Amino acid sequence: MASIKDVAAEAGVSVATVSRVLNDHPSVSADARTRVSAAVEALGYRPNAVARSLRTDQTRTLGLVISDVMNPYFTELARSVEEEARALGYSVIIGNADERPDLQDHHVRTLLDRRIDGLLVSPTDGGSPLMLDAARAGTPMVFVDRWIPGVDVPVVRADGRAAVRDLVAHLHRLGHRRLAIIAGPAATTTGSERVEAFREALGACGIDLPDAYIGQGDFQAESGRRVTEGFLDLPEPPEVVFAADNLMALGALDAVRARGLRVPDDIALAAFDDIPWFVHTDPPVTAIAQPTGELGRAAVRALVDRIEGRAPRSVTLPARLVVRRSCGETGETGETGETGETGETGQDRQVGQDGQDGRQDRGGRQGRGGRQGRGGQDSARNRSQS
Repeated sequence: MASIKDVAAEAGVSVATVSRVLNDHPSVSADARTRVSAAVEALGYRPNAVARSLRTDQTRTLGLVISDVMNPYFTELARSVEEEARALGYSVIIGNADERPDLQDHHVRTLLDRRIDGLLVSPTDGGSPLMLDAARAGTPMVFVDRWIPGVDVPVVRADGRAAVRDLVAHLHRLGHRRLAIIAGPAATTTGSERVEAFREALGACGIDLPDAYIGQGDFQAESGRRVTEGFLDLPEPPEVVFAADNLMALGALDAVRARGLRVPDDIALAAFDDIPWFVHTDPPVTAIAQPTGELGRAAVRALVDRIEGRAPRSVTLPARLVVRRSCGETGETGETGETGETGETGQDRQVGQDGQDGRQDRGGRQGRGGRQGRGGQDSARNRSQS
C-alpha cells in the first residue's frame, strides 16, 4: 500500500506539499497540484481518514439517529440523508432508536464519542437531557421530522395541518361523520400535533372527537391493530379510522380483515405518512404524504451549514393529501394524477391546500347496501345523514 512519502517521491514534491494538496490548501501551485493528483491516481493512494481527522479536527462524518428503521418513511429519510451527505463530502453513521428513548440516547452518546462532525436526530420523546446538554455544549445538531421543544437547534419538518384539514374535508364530503384516530405517542411532537390537527379539522366541519374515538398508539403496527379492535368493539364504531402513521395503518388494516370486514365497505381507513405499499393494498389507501426526500436533503444542508460556520435555518415543507380508494372514493381508476413520493399514476389524486379536488364526491348519499358485520351489527358504513 502506497504511503504519502511514495506520493511525494512520484510527484517530485515534498511530503508537506502532498499534504497541502490533499487538504485542498490554496497555497499550492497548479503545477504541483496536477503532479500530486496524478501520483495519487497512479499509486492508488488513499489518505488515512483517522490521521487526517486528528490534524484537522474533522472526521467528515455525520451521525443520524432515526426513530424506527423498519418504518418505510424513516428508511427513505435515511437514504436521502446519506445521498445528500455523500454529495457534500460526508459519510453517515446511522443509529436505530426503535422508538425507545434509552436506545436513542445510547446511539447519541456513541456517535458523540466517535467525534462525528454533526448530528441529525428524529427524537423519540421530548425529554432527553443528553441532547439538551449536547446542544448547549455547541454540538452541531439538527432535528428532522420531530423536535424537542426548548432545545435551540434548527428543525427540518413537514407541516401536516393543512393536509389533515384537506383529509377531513374530503371525508366529510363523502358523507362520513364518525371519525376516529389512532394517535402516536403524546411525548413526541408529531404524535401530539397530528391529534390536535385532526381535532381542529373536525371542529371546522362541526364534528366532535369523543374520547372513545381517540386510541393511543406508539407508531408501531401492533398498536394499530389493538386500537382498531377496540374501535370495532364499540357500540357505535367509527365510520373512518385515521392512523397517524403508516405502520399503525397497516395494523388497522389487519384488524379489519381479521374480523372478516372490508375496507371501505364496512369501515374506511386513511393514514398519515404515505408509502409505496399503499398503492398495492386492496383497496389502495388514501394517505397524507410528506416530502421525505427533500426533508432529508434539507436537514443535511442545514447541518453542514452549521458545521462549516454558516448560519443554518429551520425548514418547514408542506405535506399533501393523496386520494385513493380506502374511504369510499369512486371514479379514481384510470384517471391521471400526480403522485409525488409513490411514483404511481392513474390511481392517485392529490388534493391542494384549498381542499378542492375537482371531483364529484358522494356527500349525502345513503349507506352501501346494509352489509352486516361484527356479529350482525349494521355496517359502520350505514349511517343516518347529518
